[in-house]
Amino acid sequence: MDAHGGTTPVTIARLNGVGLAFQSFGDEAAPTIVLVAGASSSMDWWDESFCALLAAGDAGSGPRRVVRYDLRDTGESETVALGEAAYTGDDLVDDLAALIEHLDAAPAHVVGLSMGGGLAMQLALRRPELLASITLMSTSPGGRTGQGDELPPPIPRLQAAFASMGAASGDASDGAPVDVDPVAAIVDSERLFSGSIPVDEERVARIGRAVLARTPSPRSSENHWTLESGPGAREDLESIAVPTLVVHGSEDPLFPLAHGERLAARIPGASLLVVPGMGHQNPPPPTWAQLVPALLAHTG
Repeated sequence: MDAHGGTTPVTIARLNGVGLAFQSFGDEAAPTIVLVAGASSSMDWWDESFCALLAAGDAGSGPRRVVRYDLRDTGESETVALGEAAYTGDDLVDDLAALIEHLDAAPAHVVGLSMGGGLAMQLALRRPELLASITLMSTSPGGRTGQGDELPPPIPRLQAAFASMGAASGDASDGAPVDVDPVAAIVDSERLFSGSIPVDEERVARIGRAVLARTPSPRSSENHWTLESGPGAREDLESIAVPTLVVHGSEDPLFPLAHGERLAARIPGASLLVVPGMGHQNPPPPTWAQLVPALLAHTG
């Protein structure tokens, strides 16, 4: 039994100059779906049961191979100390490309969440031959809409939380450690970024414990917020020619729904799926009955 509580082994491969950890579910001869996490998130946030449902496939298009992986500086992938990251968002895109090639999975279906969606967009522009489709979940096109107006900012609740966290960070000038239960903090964060779908605290705590058990350097993931060139495709969205599905929660507090609507409008031929009650989060189980058939149809 592995650190996730399951039996699927974790493989660590040397790719793009770093060690990347990944797990594969389902038939290795089937079409591949690669799940890409958001910033500072390990693969644990792609629920193993969600991966199993996708891997089972459907009667119309058969099973899938589903792969989830730890971005560098998360989980069991290679990490560096906080503040010592010498890589950029472009390197994270190259990591994804190297994983697809290592798996001999091209053309693969890539499902990216938030920053992971940015990586998928960049890969669609730089290496479209590696992709059969992309799905952009909780992702923003960023920048201006093109008519001089801005996309909506995070909702006031989230802005207030960010301001509070910034103030607390500024007050800790003596460097003294703060006595915070890390699992409780993970549950609090999930609650902060969720929509009206109730947070299953037991499930999130279980994921949090798995993350911490597999992560030798939890603070290293914060390097993602300091990358010199972040992922995204703001100026070139209209050039994406890969079949695209945009999935957005109706109650995303970080990127309100207008972000997903604008993203789908700018990518030629893209479809938009709005998930009622979902926030800025990996899909919680109540959404799976809607999401799994949509992802299987898109990747079929």
